[in-house]
Amino acid sequence: MNPQQPIIDFDGEAPRAHDAVIVREGDAFYLFSTGHGVSVRHSSNFQHWGARESVLSKPLTWAEQLIPGNRGFFWAPDIAFFGDRWHLYYSVSTFGSNRSAIGLATNATLDCQHPAYHWRDEGVVIQSHREDSWNAIDPNVLFDVQGHGWMALGSFWDGIKLRRLDELTGQLSDEDTTLYSLARRPHTPEIQGSVEAPFIVRRGEFYVLFVSFDFCCCGVDSTYNIRVGRARDITGPYLDRDGTALLEGGGTVVRQSDARWRGPGHNSVFHDQNGTDWLIYHAYDAENGDASRLRVEKLGWDEDGWPFVAQMELA
Repeated sequence: MNPQQPIIDFDGEAPRAHDAVIVREGDAFYLFSTGHGVSVRHSSNFQHWGARESVLSKPLTWAEQLIPGNRGFFWAPDIAFFGDRWHLYYSVSTFGSNRSAIGLATNATLDCQHPAYHWRDEGVVIQSHREDSWNAIDPNVLFDVQGHGWMALGSFWDGIKLRRLDELTGQLSDEDTTLYSLARRPHTPEIQGSVEAPFIVRRGEFYVLFVSFDFCCCGVDSTYNIRVGRARDITGPYLDRDGTALLEGGGTVVRQSDARWRGPGHNSVFHDQNGTDWLIYHAYDAENGDASRLRVEKLGWDEDGWPFVAQMELA
């Protein structure tokens, strides 16, 4: 990868991907995204992405029982390495419902040629019910400066939540059982509480929370856009650049639609070994059909510590 290149220019058509996250193991890159059993792609150069067998290709009894109608189509994965294993979190739900769950699968390695390669189903981590005011989808896992594990999650309803994790098991912590609130939006006819897809990174003295506003999954008519706020404590309060709390509907724009790429959203951030940050997201190509495509753009940080997309700075 060339850190001076603000946009990864895929050779040919950009790969189809939705809700993508990228990690590196050794010299290989792995892309996980929404799909049947969690879709997986592999690359040696960050540009050519070959498909691999899905993580959970066989039906999961617990998922079918908890979320009827899901049919093994798992959304919005996130993956982190701790406790000598990769921990892959994924969403089990049906569209428009908060009867949802976040599951976990673990593996010693991502290299499918390695003898230790085997995905182990660890079951459900957290779930929400129709009577709850929140939605257990869109997991993002991170560690604070004290080494404590956390999971951000949430979509629509009462917005973005945060739960402490047990660093040994990857399941919910028994030490802190608080469901913290990080961001929400009004439930007006236009907005409908539309905030989801949290992703938190540590930058200097701040935790920076990325979220997606508005509406996805409408092809080139999607209005998705990426917003950000930050806090000194991982539990908040998160404020945007103008000082408006994300719990009050605030959020500074990082990426929005342009003439070609519509509805950019559900981002993650990949930190490369050379110190470059890349904004990973999907968007719909107005020139080449309605399918959501993988987008990778260099993420810069201004002198005040706020993120920006390099392409947007040059425009």
